[in-house]
Amino acid sequence: MVLDTGSDVNWVQCAPCADCYQQADPIYDPGLSSSFTPLTCETQQCQSLDVSECRNGTCLYEVSYGDGSYTVGDFVTETITFGGSAAVDNVAIGCGHNNEGLFVGAAGLIGLGGGRLSFPSQINASSFSYCLVDRDSDSASTLEFNSAAPPDAVTAPLVRNSKLDTFYYVDITGISVAGDLLSIPPSTFEMNDNGSGGVIVDSGTAVTRLQTEAYNSMRDAFRKGTKELPTAASVALFDTCYDLSSRKSVEVPTVSFHFSNGKALSLPAKNYIIPVDSSGTFCFAFAPTASALGIIGNVQQQGTRVSYDLANSLIGFSPNKC
Repeated sequence: MVLDTGSDVNWVQCAPCADCYQQADPIYDPGLSSSFTPLTCETQQCQSLDVSECRNGTCLYEVSYGDGSYTVGDFVTETITFGGSAAVDNVAIGCGHNNEGLFVGAAGLIGLGGGRLSFPSQINASSFSYCLVDRDSDSASTLEFNSAAPPDAVTAPLVRNSKLDTFYYVDITGISVAGDLLSIPPSTFEMNDNGSGGVIVDSGTAVTRLQTEAYNSMRDAFRKGTKELPTAASVALFDTCYDLSSRKSVEVPTVSFHFSNGKALSLPAKNYIIPVDSSGTFCFAFAPTASALGIIGNVQQQGTRVSYDLANSLIGFSPNKC
């Protein structure tokens, strides 16, 4: 399953498929389940969907994602059991008969956002955490509910948006490169009174996107600290790349996020200098966005346990704690 803190609706690919992508496990067949129950249109769960439709009295859902992926099908309740944990009855999920996108073999998606249909909301979780293993790891990522953050976690205020309950915002005030705080106005990262702007932590977005002014400042400082490295042409959304084919190891400037509570998160170098081909090209794994909304993506979260303490409004980062 894909873990997505940037959306709320849980869903799995569902037989019979009108249009399903290839997945690693067998496709879920509701005909073999005694606990599968379609939701009617007047239920609170159906009314909570952003996009829904009624057909023969039962609820249909549709969810589209920022990259153009989508899922469409019946909105139902089902009993959900994770490996090694108790079963949870009557969880509202999508039974997706039309699904397209970059889900890379996953059976579906677990919505971990802050809205009422997300999995944490439906089980009344006071906290959850995940650890996304490195992209070249053979082991599986893990997801935990109602467990304390590791004691050495770097914590930051978790901010919510009254206009949009799905997203988890982190209160970033600055960025440093090679130990030097960049001269980016803190207002660049702030959420406005109308609910726009801010920076969210999103496990469902790959690459961190920063407001253009902040990105340019960070990139320029990073380039200044890597002058001796051989450069390479830009690749896709990455404009700062290096040819490291002749190097066994390199030193690069540290990159840190600074939070409003005075704490700072130093990113491991492997989370921002990443290989983009098999011939030794590595790129600085951030990108600019014209949007007012910044996003900390999953490339920057890999190998780090990210804890969402919903009861105390704190987000914690524990590098190398998978």
